Amino acid sequence: MAAPKKVLLSSPPDGGWGWMIVVGCFLVTICTRAVTRCISIFFVEFQTYFAQDYARTAWIHSIADCATMLCAPLGSFISNHLSCQVGIMFGGLLASAGLILSSFATSLEHLYFSLGVLTGLGFALCYSPAIAMVGKYFNKKKALAYGIAMSGSGIGTFILAPVVQLLIEQFSWRGALLILGGFVLNLCVCGALMRPITLKEDHKHPPEFLEQEYVSEAQKQDLKQLSSCSPLFKAWSHECLCCCSWQEYNFFLISDFMVLAVSVLFMAYGCSPLFVYLVPYALSVGVSHQQAAFLMSILGVIDIVGNITFGWLTDRRCLKKYRYVCYLFAVGMDGLCCLFLPVLQSFPMLVPFSFTFGYFDGAYVTLIPVVTADVVGTASLSSALGVVYFLHALPYLVSPPIAGWLVDTTSSYTASFILCGFSMIFSSTLLCFARLAKKIKRTQLRSLTRDTDTKQQNWTNGTTAYSVSGDLDQKDVEILATEANSYSNR
Repeated sequence: MAAPKKVLLSSPPDGGWGWMIVVGCFLVTICTRAVTRCISIFFVEFQTYFAQDYARTAWIHSIADCATMLCAPLGSFISNHLSCQVGIMFGGLLASAGLILSSFATSLEHLYFSLGVLTGLGFALCYSPAIAMVGKYFNKKKALAYGIAMSGSGIGTFILAPVVQLLIEQFSWRGALLILGGFVLNLCVCGALMRPITLKEDHKHPPEFLEQEYVSEAQKQDLKQLSSCSPLFKAWSHECLCCCSWQEYNFFLISDFMVLAVSVLFMAYGCSPLFVYLVPYALSVGVSHQQAAFLMSILGVIDIVGNITFGWLTDRRCLKKYRYVCYLFAVGMDGLCCLFLPVLQSFPMLVPFSFTFGYFDGAYVTLIPVVTADVVGTASLSSALGVVYFLHALPYLVSPPIAGWLVDTTSSYTASFILCGFSMIFSSTLLCFARLAKKIKRTQLRSLTRDTDTKQQNWTNGTTAYSVSGDLDQKDVEILATEANSYSNR
């Protein structure tokens, strides 16, 4: 029985099984990003149990976030060369093992490895491949699909934050980590939903090369006659593989992507410490444990609203070409929220902050893969997202400990939050200036092209006028000559 031929789709289906992919990605974001955010609820417990300062305790969350983003290209590599399903299932097993081992920790160093490195690596194998898979199934409804999928981070935080606090009170932090380890095993189920799809714009592999119309019949016959063990065939295959590898990462030559990559570094530095220190800051100004956890829940549920509304709005025809502007606006607004946080020192004042920060956080998180896809295209989206999330790694690693060091040094959260705010505002400003510079350059090129066309038109008109005037002068000469001849004949 012949093997079924792989069907190449000319464009993403924008529906069908794609909605199951959205559901799978939604659950992946709950099990990865929401669980990572809830690690901050353990912060005070770890600090009290191990009798450590802010900076050393903050390394746990930093390493987990860093490992998730640092290993994102590894997740993309496994997804591209093996299977998205295999990568997510294996990542789920690793993340679950890390959380379960963390429940037996006897030191912070133990948590650095189990909760930081091992769990973060497992999340990395799941996160970027699941997000890239949504981009392969959707085009016209891409922003809405990403909005729904990425809202898992918000709704997961909304549900898990009070649940984790309750689990800590009932079973201690060890029991809570053990239960989270079992919950994260649901990533294996999410991986099973990720049915692969192949688009015509994807890079061609050597076996598919023979099936293309632009390959002549003579070339097909010559290649088929070559043995798979032939040195010539091996050399040709190696050249094709190198070409495919280059096509996966040729987006590094796109200037817009490089600007986006630099801005991501500052954006990631600014957003990470807030999720670590919002609960400790609330406790320091007299908010109760339950109210502090509720602030995280508010942030999470409003995050969902930002995910879906910005996704829906930027899919509208009037805003579709302004996705880039919407992204930098959302990042800038989050930066402004961080600048005002130090003056908010009561629960009623912190609630509006959670609303505002959560909304714009959900907005720009949804637009990261959308803007990346607009810059590099769908074919390179998986690899590009791996690089984008990889760039989150270093800021996620260093920003919470630096913020903790500032808290230990100044005995205040003010310096930490102001630094975070200015970092995100700089990220937004960098994108804004890059956009303006590109627009000015495009305007100059259009003006130069218009001047060139005008000169060409003037030159052509001048030639035509000269030619016409020359013809008229020649006719005048002939008329005069005729009149002269007739006069002489008289």
